[in-house]
Amino acid sequence: MKSLLLVAALASLLAGCATAPSKPGGPTHALGTVDSEGFTYISDGTWNGWKVNEAKDSWSIADGAFRANGGRSHNFYVGALQPFKDFELKIDVMTQPNSNGGIYIHTKYQESGWPWGGYETQVNQTHGDWRKSGSVYSVQDVKEDKLVGVVKDGEWYTHHVIVRGNNIKVYLNGTLVNDFTEEAGRLPGKDFERKLNAGTFALQAHDPKSVVLYKNIRVKKL
Repeated sequence: MKSLLLVAALASLLAGCATAPSKPGGPTHALGTVDSEGFTYISDGTWNGWKVNEAKDSWSIADGAFRANGGRSHNFYVGALQPFKDFELKIDVMTQPNSNGGIYIHTKYQESGWPWGGYETQVNQTHGDWRKSGSVYSVQDVKEDKLVGVVKDGEWYTHHVIVRGNNIKVYLNGTLVNDFTEEAGRLPGKDFERKLNAGTFALQAHDPKSVVLYKNIRVKKL
């Protein structure tokens, strides 16, 4: 009986060490912090674990968030938890009006250019590109009408991507906006791979007129 009580007490103590799930735009956490849903934080409001390729001045840190504003550039996760295959990824995102960004999955670090590897999940509420937030870019796209009442410019929201096998689901603020299943035997493309494999994440700075903030990046391997 004593051993059972000890196990129960230890389990209770360990549960108490887990942080509560982050509210969009909330405080940053130390790298490796695990929340009560099992997500591990891979950003801590610094450059730890991240590497920008070209146009480094397109990136800054504001209140613990990566701030993208400038010429084409990508910020890659290069930390110890990569690569990722099946996973859930949550990122707090905020856009200013007419801004375009993106969150790449199953990609690989490269020195310049639009990332070749993996898929891009779009970040765009009101930019001129008709492919809106939650799109699996240029493969299965989301139109503006699907985002009404879901996300807005100037407000933090949660961009949640689940990859399991050959399926990608994208949730925005808990609403499923995209459910894409890759066809069996899909071959990599020439200009962009656009195929599930394994890899890391990358955040996009799209153009000088776009301002996008990415914060509290956390992941759970499946």
